[in-house]
Amino acid sequence: MKFDTPATTNPIDQLKVVGQPLDRVDGPLKTSGTAPYAYERHDVVANQAYGYVVGAAIAKGRITGMALDAARAAPGVITIVTAETAGKLDKGKRNAATLFGGPEVEHYHQAVALVVAESFEQARAAAQLVQVDYAKAEGAYDLAAAKQAGVEPSEGSPDQKVGDFEAAFAAAPVQFDRTYTTPDQSHAMMEPHASIAAWEGDKVTVWTSNQMVDWATTDLAQTLGLPKEQVRIVSPYIGGGFGGKLFLRADTLLAALGARAAKRPVKVALTRPMMANNTTHRPATIQRIRFGAGRDGKLTAIAHESWSGNLPGGEPEDAIQQSRLLYAGANRLTGNRLATLDLPEGNAMRAPGETPGLMALEIAMDEMAEQLGLDPIEFRVRNDTQVDPANPDRPFSQRQLIECLRQGAERFGWDKRATKPGSRREGRWLVGIGVAAGFRNSMSMPSGARVRLDAAGVVTVETDMTDIGTGSYTIIAQTAAEMMGVGMDKVVVRLGDSSFPVSAGSGGQWGANSSTAGVYAACVKLREAVAQKLGFNSADTAFADGQVRAGNRSAPLGQAAGEGGLVAEDTIEYGDLAKQYQQSTFAGHFVEVAVDAATGEVRVRRMLAVCAAGRILNPKSARSQVIGAMTMGVGGALMEELAVDKRHGFFVNHDLATYEVPVHADIPHQEVVFLEEADATSSPMKAKGVGELGLCGVGAAVANAIHNATGLRVREYPITLDKLLDRLPDAA
Repeated sequence: MKFDTPATTNPIDQLKVVGQPLDRVDGPLKTSGTAPYAYERHDVVANQAYGYVVGAAIAKGRITGMALDAARAAPGVITIVTAETAGKLDKGKRNAATLFGGPEVEHYHQAVALVVAESFEQARAAAQLVQVDYAKAEGAYDLAAAKQAGVEPSEGSPDQKVGDFEAAFAAAPVQFDRTYTTPDQSHAMMEPHASIAAWEGDKVTVWTSNQMVDWATTDLAQTLGLPKEQVRIVSPYIGGGFGGKLFLRADTLLAALGARAAKRPVKVALTRPMMANNTTHRPATIQRIRFGAGRDGKLTAIAHESWSGNLPGGEPEDAIQQSRLLYAGANRLTGNRLATLDLPEGNAMRAPGETPGLMALEIAMDEMAEQLGLDPIEFRVRNDTQVDPANPDRPFSQRQLIECLRQGAERFGWDKRATKPGSRREGRWLVGIGVAAGFRNSMSMPSGARVRLDAAGVVTVETDMTDIGTGSYTIIAQTAAEMMGVGMDKVVVRLGDSSFPVSAGSGGQWGANSSTAGVYAACVKLREAVAQKLGFNSADTAFADGQVRAGNRSAPLGQAAGEGGLVAEDTIEYGDLAKQYQQSTFAGHFVEVAVDAATGEVRVRRMLAVCAAGRILNPKSARSQVIGAMTMGVGGALMEELAVDKRHGFFVNHDLATYEVPVHADIPHQEVVFLEEADATSSPMKAKGVGELGLCGVGAAVANAIHNATGLRVREYPITLDKLLDRLPDAA
């Protein structure tokens, strides 16, 4: 199905099932421990052996020797795989570094060997006996030093210039110029990267934890030098990904190589330190923001430049993208600068680009509002735009940012906020309220599905879409139930198998809208097949309560399937609507904090997100996504930071004991409000995405609340108490 004109009225608009806050259909499996995650698939293949990864002990250089005899002789060892014995390996197009190092080492903890044994403990013990000799080379591990030495604009993300920023900035009556930094961050999902691989002849099946099944299939096939049809990826349940499982990683490749060498199934899970240093992370940024404005508070000049680093072939952290669209201003300069760093690969982490970008931009907006003597919300409202600032002929399809801020202000009690920072006190606590705009672009991806109907009237959906804990099973079931006029009890959803039609996958906030639109397209075909089988005019046919009706005729849905059943398959494909309209999502984030006047300890007291994100397909699961994102925003603001050893080039705090993330005690009541919205330009579902929007802007809202509480401005994340302590008021 080609979606190239705005959606009109369709069966989804009934909202009998879609749009309802239904419980997760996979909930009972998750809560009972019977949802089969990758490493626990003891049922899929017998005689599984265990692989343990040996990671490089240097960040850059060469392997000069590897002693394996002691490890080979250890109890239970079946085989040891190295890059030398693995045979020729290519590199997947989505990987910056090779997944199996040797003799060259490209980053710390790059996999250099896999020890396969009868038990995990035997494999781990033998891996300690592998002796690797290195010739260490000098590397670059310091983003600030690289920036100082000079970094060119990124070729993959060139500067965008609109008007004449320099002239407008120089002429502006009010000028602003500040620099902000965000640190490297880890996805820190609960489930590690884990895979089980088994060969049958020259075909390999991998049960793995991966968000994008087709990407994993394609890149594993390319890496192994196999035709794609000889690789099968199965990933029905994923215990968190946040972008860290978008791409083929070492666990999947090494499980396949280990199984081939051992001639039996092999399972591999990366240890927590490996997850930090071997897989991807969110790269650190240094961001310079400049504003020029008139005395009336209207921005006339906007510049946002961001520096980040990556391995050769990697991409920048696109922290400037929201600044191209969020606020009006005739003269603009935005661009990324990419430094070559020899740290582990930087890549997508939940809401890549906008998350660190808004952490800087939305503090800058508060600072500029203060400089102008304007209320922070009023300043944002004055600089709202309903069109793409770089292309005024291209309107936003929907843009309710002002409504998000206005409604949020009313609900949160913005009028009670102290206008003088540091002036509200409750005993030992300094109390403040902060706001930030949330913004995340809405992207669409082609997505396919297969729909089967049987004689009992049961509808089965098959698509390689994944569920990373976000509710894909449920909203896909809701879509099929709405389209075919059946209850949720008559829908079966099968996900995460590369033998199913290729879907959008889970990432970029495109998953929900695109994958359900693919199911919609397949159901349109199935409805036509049902009507034809029953001899009904498809244009007049209604599907409801398990019945098919046309005029005064009706029949049970299952009757059309007969004993052989009916099958329909289709893919939603998008035309140029995204070029004609800027499709984005918006939020107003509000946070209240209390800061201990003596210690600088920060406690978040209240949080509110007001979101405008198209049709909400399931308010219950959407709320869960948003509060999870808000929690991650608190982590980014107050505690999350991968500490870089700039001598040896690795992340020191590579476990959950020292890489701090919020726990339940850190998070107060969180309120989420969804504005009424249906975006006809996005898809037949008229939805967008909301999971990443819930994170975008939260960090800045926390930072702005801390400033309102204390009068202190911190521009280096995370805002730990040491950055406040020596500047707190004297009287505690």
